[in-house]
Parts: sequence; structure tokens; C-alpha cells
Amino acid sequence: MANIAKWCFRHKYIVIGIWIILLVATFGLTKAFGTNYSNSFSLPNTGSTKALSLLQTVSPGVSGETDTIVWHVSSGSVRTAAVQQHINTMLYKVLNVPEVASITSPYAAVGARQISRNGSTAYATISWTSQYENLNKQNIKTVISDVKSGNTKGLEVEIGGQAIEQSEQSSTSFSAGIGVIAAAIVLFIAFGSLLAMSVPLITALMALGVGISSIGLLSHGLAISTFSPILGALIGLGVGTDYALFIITRHRSGLLAGLSPEEAAVKALNTAGRAVLFAGITVCVALLGLLTLRISFLGGVGISAALVVATTVLSATTLLPALLGVYKMRVLSRRARATLKQQGPIDEGAVTTGVWARNSRFVQNHSWAVATMAIVIMFILIIPYFTLRLGSSDAGNDAAATTTRKSYDLLANGFGPGFNGPLQLVSSVNTSSQRTAFTDLAATVTHLPGVAQVAEEPLTPQTKVGIIEVIPTTSPESKATSDLIKNLRDNVIPKAEKGTSLHVYVGGITAIFNDFASVILSKLPLFLAVIIGLGFLILMVAFRSFVVPLTAAVMNLIAAGAAFGVVVAIFQWGWLSGILHTGGSGPVEAFLPVIMLAILFGLSMDYEVFLVSRMHEEWIHTHDNDRAVRVGQAETGRVITAAASIMILVFLSFILEGQRVIAEFGIGLAAAVLLDAFILRNFLVPAVMHRFGRANWWLPKWFDKILPHLAVEPVEKE
Repeated sequence: MANIAKWCFRHKYIVIGIWIILLVATFGLTKAFGTNYSNSFSLPNTGSTKALSLLQTVSPGVSGETDTIVWHVSSGSVRTAAVQQHINTMLYKVLNVPEVASITSPYAAVGARQISRNGSTAYATISWTSQYENLNKQNIKTVISDVKSGNTKGLEVEIGGQAIEQSEQSSTSFSAGIGVIAAAIVLFIAFGSLLAMSVPLITALMALGVGISSIGLLSHGLAISTFSPILGALIGLGVGTDYALFIITRHRSGLLAGLSPEEAAVKALNTAGRAVLFAGITVCVALLGLLTLRISFLGGVGISAALVVATTVLSATTLLPALLGVYKMRVLSRRARATLKQQGPIDEGAVTTGVWARNSRFVQNHSWAVATMAIVIMFILIIPYFTLRLGSSDAGNDAAATTTRKSYDLLANGFGPGFNGPLQLVSSVNTSSQRTAFTDLAATVTHLPGVAQVAEEPLTPQTKVGIIEVIPTTSPESKATSDLIKNLRDNVIPKAEKGTSLHVYVGGITAIFNDFASVILSKLPLFLAVIIGLGFLILMVAFRSFVVPLTAAVMNLIAAGAAFGVVVAIFQWGWLSGILHTGGSGPVEAFLPVIMLAILFGLSMDYEVFLVSRMHEEWIHTHDNDRAVRVGQAETGRVITAAASIMILVFLSFILEGQRVIAEFGIGLAAAVLLDAFILRNFLVPAVMHRFGRANWWLPKWFDKILPHLAVEPVEKE
């Protein structure tokens, strides 16, 4: 690291130029080739996938996106001549928009069932020529505009569907901008210098630009979801400023100790820079652990997020020392430079005084009480986690002003809550006995609790695939709907299949997300074992200890549990949802736990590495555990708190995206960092390490010999 720091410091303009070229090149290539994000995923051997495969044999040509136009009259009927003429004019405009393949109108014979019983609400379905990611976004906006032009006095017209929902999602630039402003304020308070404040921001934003552009290029070769860039920005902006903050803090300490700017930069990179490199590796390992789930959708998220983190580490270890070479002594405030000139250097190794030193002594003197209180707080926050229900929130949780939310509400009011997520019972019906059994099943399902309506596609001797559409009485995200799916699969369908060759599968978007949640839960133990095991090994190699990595693993699980408790309370229970504008109560997104766990374990390792590396450095010098823990806590408390504050504000800023899933990530990660930095690292971890004493640093000599040696904080030669 020292050689890298020297080269980058001395060739600062070359390094800065390389980064500018890299940013322009990746951005230009992304503009030229575009992106190919996709939210599609496969769940082999699940009932919903088998149902979808059978449906595709019936309609192999249906491959485009489907959206729904809904209209409602405040009085009278949608069948009146005036309403029909007005709506038909609007539908004709929509049909003539490029990439719109067809429209099924309720005023045609084929769409006769698309009018509510009381005649006040109706809908038309739009079929596009392609899926959302392949559509011209301007065409989607034109359709939205044409639909909204249909609104008149007494007639409300709205549109919903995946293509519409995704096209109305706000850009990340606004949320990222708010996050940058919040980070700048914290950095200015921490450093008291505009130039010092700018260094972490420049390195983070440069890395973020290169990383996000690279994700766009990567989407042409990997299945990467549309929210991956937002998640990448969320993580990259947080860790990017944090990593730069840790290095520049050490650099400023070196300057105050009398080192030259180059010497201070080299020492900062050779100490804090190593910790950043090490922390970045742990974050990437945790994120790449998503590959163990073998679900392309999640693997793409892990790879893209790891790419952004790797870019931030590269920026912090190359661009940052180059910027330090440009700024030199000006990274110190004018007051600090004047004090240094008047009073001389300050011993960099001196024990920190002030609030952080007092706090570290308090923890040492009251370790039992501190540990007990911290554990009680964390376990109270964990309680909601035990009611966690995974699924997929529907458009009923979109912002009230959006057309997707309004169309959802119109359909729910006109046709029933379950109309927004119908189930499909699908089976091969090649024989008369299979057709008879399938028809009997439809009659049975009609009388089931929780079923509002059943419609069976007519069966003829030529029919190869039977389809029964089941409309639940409850919304797609409701637990009662999930219970209905379970009842159909576990009880009703097996009875109908008994004694026959019939094999019926439950399909539909609601069933797909139920299966997704089940697959995730079944693979969660392996995923946890992988990321905990790898994290344990990495820390054991770094700190030559069994107890330190074991403590870190337990603390990470506690922090994750408490963070999930907060997510459940807000999003599933609905606490504070009105104030935070996160939509109503509903299930937690099925993929949230594994992605959040990957990120949380990585970020928690960041703080563990920065905290324990300083303790380990002091332990090597003194072999006094209490002093090592006290000094390590005192000297890192301020920077960890500042770094955590930046990350919390960045994560919370993404609530402004207006997307429920991103809000879940933002609030969950902000809560985790808050609890991790302010309760675990400042109180519980040092309190526990005081109680363990010298055992913290124990490792059998024979085992130490076979482990590779990797120093996070190298012992410097006298």
C-alpha cells in the first residue's frame, strides 16, 4: 500500500486524469449501447413455474408486457353512449402508439366480463410488443398521457401495470443529491474545512459514476434487475464516503503529528488504507454470497453491488492519495494549520481525550451494566422480527397520487380486492377423465372460503390445457390469499387428483411470489452459513483470534435481527407508515432478507475491522487487553460515529425515491447502521471484550502457524 500511495501522490495529475477518462468512457459506452435490465427470474420445480410453462404452450406468442386501463363513472353506467364514445376515442389514440400490440376493450364481445356488476367501472387490457426493458420509454409515457387525457367531469380514467409503475419511478439523482448534501454537512462538521470535506465526496462520486455505468454495461451479459443501480448507488455512496473518511482522518492525524503531506498520505494508506481494502473485501464477499442461492435475479444484484463497492475501494486507494497530493496541507482547516505552526506537532499515538476517552473509560468501568443494557435494547427491537411475513407488496402500497395506485383502487372497488391478483389453476387435460376431474375441481373451488369468483375456460375434446381462474376475496399481498394458495395445494387439489392422472398447478403472479418466498427461506440457512463462515475466517486470519470473529458473527446477527424488527414494525405492522409515506401495512419483499443480510454483514464488518484493528495494533504494542480495548474504542469512536452518521443519512435519503422496496432497504440499512455503530461498536463490543480479557487474542500456536499471515494494521519499524 505504501508504494501505491507514493506513486499516486507523486503522479497525482496522471491518476486524476485516468479516473476522468474512465468515468467518461464507461458513461459514454453506457449511452451508446444502452442497458438491458430485467426483473425476470425462474423458480425451477415450483408449482407456479410449472403452471406458467403449461400456459405458454397454449399461448406461445404472448411475450409482451400487459397493462390495464381502468375507468369509473361517479354516476350512471360506463355503458352509456357518451362514455363509450369518449373512451373509444381514447383507446384508439393508445392503440396507435408505437409498440402497442393490441387492446381488449370491454365494449367488444371478447371483453364483456370487463365491466363491473353495478356498471360503474370497466377496464381494458393493453398488450405491448415486448417486455418493459425492451420498450421505448417515450412510448410508455405517451400512453400514460393519452390515458390521462380521457379524464373528464364525472369520469375518472387511470392506468396500471408493471410497465407503467416502472416508468413512473423517480430517478436516483434526486435521492443521491440529498444524500450527498447530508454527507457534506457531516463531513464539514467533522473536518471544519471545505477542502477536506470535498475529498471523500469527490472520491465517492467518481467511483459511483464509474460503478453505476459499469452495471449498465454488465446488464447486457447478466440478469440484473432494474433496481440494482439504485441499490448500488445506495451502498456505493455510503461506503465510498466512509472509506475516504477513514483514510483522510488518519492522514490529517499524521499532518498534525508533524509528518509531511506525502509521509502522512503514505502512512494513512499503509494503515487505514489496508483496513479499507480489507473491509471492502469483506463487503464484496458478503454480497457475492448471494450467488450461493443460485437465483439469477439475486446473483445479478450481488455482482452489481459488489462491483460498485470494489470501485469505491479502488477510488479510495488511488484517487484519494492523488487528491491529497493536490491539496497537501490544505486538508487541515486554517485554524488547525495555525495551531500546528504555533504549538508544534501533536503525538499521533497519544490517547484521545474528551468525550470519546470518557466514554471508553465508562464502558471499561461498567462493562457488565453496559453489556446488559445494550442486549436488552437490541432484543426488544428484535421482537417484531418473529412475526416476519415474506411476500410481495402490490400497487395498493404505491403513493396515493400515482395512477397505478388509483387504478388498483378502482379495480378493487369495482371487482373486489382479489381481482388485482387472480390465481390460475392449470393442468394438462388430454383425456375425458382428466377433463371431468378438472371440472369437478372448479365446482369445489367455487364454494371454498376466501374465493370470490371462479371462471373455468370451456373444455372441448381438443383442449389440451385446462385453466381455472380463481379470484380471491382478499388482496394479493394479504396473508389470507397466501393461506388460500396453501389450502389449494395441500388439501383441495390433492383430493381432486386422487385416483386420477390429473396434475394441477397453482399459478399467477401471487403464487409466483409465494413460491419465491418459500425458495428464499429454504436456502437462507446455507446463505447464512456461507457469509458467516467466510467472515469468521477472514477476521480470524486478520486478528489471529477465535473470540474476535466469533463475537463479530454474533453481533452481526443481533444487528440484523434488530434491523429486521424495525422493518417489520414499519412496513408489515404499518407503524409510522403515514409519516414516512411508505404505503400501508403489507408483507416484506421476499428477496429483502438475503440482500439486506449480505449488505449488513459487509457493513458491520467494516466497523468491526476499523474498531478492532486499532485495538489489535495497541495489543501488539502493550499486550494489555484493557488498554487495547479502551484506546481502540477512544481513537475510533469519533470517526466511526461520523462515518455511521453519513451512511444513515444517505440510506434515509433514498426513502424519497417513492418506491416501497427501496424504502425498505433504506430504512432497514439505516436502522442497522445506527444500532451497529451507536450501540454495538460503542458499547456492547468493547464491554464484552473487556470481560473476555486476554482470551480475545487467543489462538493455538499450531493453528497460527498454518494460517496465512495478513496484517490489517502493520506493525511499523522503529
